[in-house]
Amino acid sequence: MTRVRHRLVVNGVVQGVGFRPFVYATASELALTGEVSNDSSGVRIEVEGEATAVLEFARRVEHEPPPLAVVESLRVESAPVRGGTGFRIADTSHHDGGRTLASPDVAICADCLSELCDPHDRRYRHAFITCTNCGPRFTIIRELPYDRRSTTMAQFPMCERCTAEYRDPADRRFHAQPIACPDCGPVLEFVEPQRQPLAGERALERARSVIAAGGIVAVKGIGGVHLACDARSPEAVAKLRERKRRRAKPFAVMVRDLSTARHVAHVDASEERVLTSPQRPILLLRKNSAGRLADGVAPGIPDLGVMLAYTPLHHLLLGLPGDPDGPDALVMTSGNLGGEPIAFRNDDAVERLREIADAWLMHDRPILVPCDDSVVRVVDGAEMPLRRSRGYAPMPLALPVRVPPALAVGADVKNTCAVAEGRYAWLSQHVGDMDDLATLEAFSNTERHLQHLTGVEPQQVIADAHPDYRSVAWARRHASGRPLRSVQHHHAHLAAVMGEHGLGAHESVVGFAYDGTGYGTDGAIWGGEVLIGGYKEFRRFAHLKYVPLPGGDLSVERPYRMALAHLYAAGIPWADDLAPVQACPVQERQVLWHQLQTGFGCTPTSSFGRLFDAIAALCGVRQRVDYEAEAAIELEGLSRGIDGGEGYRFALVDDVADPAPMLRALLEDLREGVPAGVVGARFHAAVADLTLRWALAAHDETALEAFALTGGVFQNSLLHSLVRVKLANLGFTAYSHHRVPPNDGGIALGQLLVGCSQ
Repeated sequence: MTRVRHRLVVNGVVQGVGFRPFVYATASELALTGEVSNDSSGVRIEVEGEATAVLEFARRVEHEPPPLAVVESLRVESAPVRGGTGFRIADTSHHDGGRTLASPDVAICADCLSELCDPHDRRYRHAFITCTNCGPRFTIIRELPYDRRSTTMAQFPMCERCTAEYRDPADRRFHAQPIACPDCGPVLEFVEPQRQPLAGERALERARSVIAAGGIVAVKGIGGVHLACDARSPEAVAKLRERKRRRAKPFAVMVRDLSTARHVAHVDASEERVLTSPQRPILLLRKNSAGRLADGVAPGIPDLGVMLAYTPLHHLLLGLPGDPDGPDALVMTSGNLGGEPIAFRNDDAVERLREIADAWLMHDRPILVPCDDSVVRVVDGAEMPLRRSRGYAPMPLALPVRVPPALAVGADVKNTCAVAEGRYAWLSQHVGDMDDLATLEAFSNTERHLQHLTGVEPQQVIADAHPDYRSVAWARRHASGRPLRSVQHHHAHLAAVMGEHGLGAHESVVGFAYDGTGYGTDGAIWGGEVLIGGYKEFRRFAHLKYVPLPGGDLSVERPYRMALAHLYAAGIPWADDLAPVQACPVQERQVLWHQLQTGFGCTPTSSFGRLFDAIAALCGVRQRVDYEAEAAIELEGLSRGIDGGEGYRFALVDDVADPAPMLRALLEDLREGVPAGVVGARFHAAVADLTLRWALAAHDETALEAFALTGGVFQNSLLHSLVRVKLANLGFTAYSHHRVPPNDGGIALGQLLVGCSQ
């Protein structure tokens, strides 16, 4: 028998995921000696024994790691044989070079849920039950390597029984850093005006009682505070909307299990996989008309955002077997006023939410990093992230090219930032819209923590080309002598989808970048773009014809203005029978007409997002919006599942698409009484047909057969599916987003790839 000793260095997501216990158990099973430890570069292992057993050990480490682990690389070196017996978990060490990757927060596992519900288990009804396979990670980690003293759990010394479990290699909680129990862990507290605070089980009982009675409770979770109410109570939902000043934007709903999810929404097999995944995102599903939720939860649209309970506290709120009856579906919306960052500190939550919440269910485990819920939809069986945050951040994305240390600050809407070095990029959790000082402060904190956690020290800063973006101003202030590079908005969108699909440095694609707003190289507002290029450069091959955007954000908030601008540009009179004409007050109409004639206060735009708004207004769907893309979302909802027959047609002149003939045909249909859903379906078909015509023209000129679908408009599942199928039917490859959002939440990835190629 030949005895050998190997030294293994494992990089990837290997801390906080039960990797060291797995290594210990594997080595013990194979009768190997040695040790394993965390360090700043990942996990280091020394293992000694019979040669075939050592080789089998390395194979299992690389190819059969724990479910939550991601092994990015494994380096194996020979070492002198030392002898000895037993295998141990050593103290954390520090070595220069390499880096480890922090794990996202993970939804409660089946084992912990079973114990939570078991009256004979010592963690029965413990709101903070966790193990090596689940629980908080990213939101409690101060720094890496990942050990308890590096988390916000450091303030909770383990009791004797937890310590014994933590040290027992046969236990599921062996080296589980957030381990706790009712004797030594965090404690719930219920705070209600004019009442004494309640703790523990009494706090939970009172919270359930207030919600069942129609109240609103602020609930502290893993990544921040939710505002919770009974999703089946019209009065409670209406009260929450009024207090939160959120007139129409849909609320997400949390349910305890898949069975309840199927009661409120339709769930297919692909959606079930996403809904029950360890990430537990909010998933957009088709409403079930028999679901009996309050109409005010998601008014005016056919979809419902649903998530399964992902923490022990959520399960307790919804009720365990044998608990008194209570609401089985809760509205769970971010604890903030519209546009503000989510509250995550106890005192801040009480202060900021006192005009919204009736009471607060809090706890004393600090949240270090706020992290909103992720939002996902499934299109044609594939996952499409709309907001990449809890459960996904800060998982790195492998890059197709090596990049120097860099920071990308993203865009001003749906902001995320990102750092990168070598072959990895780390996107932050969702920050939000850069509209106020609180969000800018949250952005600064997020960027600082992301750098600290990853160890990336950026040598350059990359931002959008828009001169007035707040993110760009932040980048200027914080460049500190480093190069500041600007990246055109839609070029970044194109690079993001290329990057997530691993396309190389010298590859080119034809990119369809359809969105609401992006600063163009000519100073216009782009958004209906066909770009040809790669990371280093692009050219604008085609676009939607410019129309005036009068009044900037005012025309975004009032789609009737965009409809009137499109009619003006097409030479179509503002007849009194048209819905947007009726919606626009006479005095405003006169001012608008003057603006359009003189160009005063108008910026040319080629935005498909604004065209969708205009069509929604013309169809009488919506004339004013309360949240981004509300009109377009409602138009899509009306158009789904309808066979509109042949679509309308854009005119193409030198690859510039003129919507005028499409608008005339659409108005003719409306005047003949064709339903808005049919008109909407024909409009979607027209955009898909235009996209195909552009694709064929680009292919004829370049011979390229790879196409990319990106930008916020491609969140529209109807349009996305129509375009993808048309391209596939011609044998073309259609790349779309599956790992980062098509909207501006994914743009930081593209900025990194373009900026580092300049």
